[in-house]
Amino acid sequence: MELTEEWKEHFIGTAQKLKGSNRRKYMAEVAQKVGSERKAARELGWVRGTIRKGQQELKSGIDSIDAFHKRGRKRSEEQLPNLRVDVQAIVEGETQTDPSFKSSRLYTRLSANEVRQQLIKKKGYTDEQLPSVRTISNRLNAWGYHLKRVSKSKPKKKIAETDAIFEQLKQVHEASAQDPTTLRLSMDAKATVKIGDFSRNGQNRVVVKAADHDFRAEATVTPVGILLPELDDLFLYQVTSKVTSDCLVDILEIWWATVQTRFPEVKTLLINLDNGPESHSRRTQFLKRIIDFAFATGLTIQLAYYPPYHSKYNPIERCWAILEQHWNGDLLDSLDTVVAFSKTMTWQGKHPLVTVLTKAYSTGVKLTKKAMELLESQVSRLDGLKPWFLQICPTSFAPV
Repeated sequence: MELTEEWKEHFIGTAQKLKGSNRRKYMAEVAQKVGSERKAARELGWVRGTIRKGQQELKSGIDSIDAFHKRGRKRSEEQLPNLRVDVQAIVEGETQTDPSFKSSRLYTRLSANEVRQQLIKKKGYTDEQLPSVRTISNRLNAWGYHLKRVSKSKPKKKIAETDAIFEQLKQVHEASAQDPTTLRLSMDAKATVKIGDFSRNGQNRVVVKAADHDFRAEATVTPVGILLPELDDLFLYQVTSKVTSDCLVDILEIWWATVQTRFPEVKTLLINLDNGPESHSRRTQFLKRIIDFAFATGLTIQLAYYPPYHSKYNPIERCWAILEQHWNGDLLDSLDTVVAFSKTMTWQGKHPLVTVLTKAYSTGVKLTKKAMELLESQVSRLDGLKPWFLQICPTSFAPV
């Protein structure tokens, strides 16, 4: 038969879908149709030896057994039947369980090289018998012994309302994503940064020399961030004063003045916060300033807090890790340096808009109990989850 391009594609494609003896016998049948095994091998790229083996299987009616399991090098535990038991005996006394208790994985403090040396010293293996350090490392991982970085975090705590809070957060986030008049934002402050010739334990491709001791900082700056999770827009405010309730709401006002023209259809701001002391929903000065902001702008404000001990789920928290990695290989020896590094970091491929806030803020500002009761009349709280979900609608109340 004539081998057209169409027939070639058909024969090659069909052979690729078959395996073992079925594939070989099919190749032998095709060779017969095209005239010879030589032509089939030349035109279709097949191996003549495979075609011949298929011809023998067709002629005898007996299929050859493919012993794939006998090919290649045996695993270390097959060559050394007691290896796994001996490794377990060495590492069992040096392991700890996953501190989060989320899995049954074990984490060994011993390195793979140390395990190999212990096998030689304690279990009588020779250097020639044992596989390489890399292979032992792979087997340790396969057997459930994983290296894990030492963590300073405390075991996660939960309160009775934790699951209900997360379920409510899911609902309000989904509702805001479907409502073009609602804009969701995530807001929080990073840990205060010391300005000076301090090492931040980072790495750099150029030589950076820090002070040999951590002397008193020349100044401090606290990054406060606003992230729009749906748009991946990041706004950073470098605060040189204490971050107070007034500071946070001032930043909110500055931010809204900056973006207001971008969102003419927005009538509601959904703000994700954690339960920090300066932004807690029971913080009198914070609540007063948020209410003032709502009435001044005409916006409905929804505050949605993450549960205690779970602030890391607030989207803005992910940006702080990127910022820290971005500048920790250099010296933050001035405010200008902090600002410059802030401007060159990227979040989801975008640079943030950076603003410096040098206003001095007083701490300890609070309202009287009577004034707080009046403010509460302007707020709607969600039954059962009152500290974590509240709404301020300026069209429903008269300003205080």
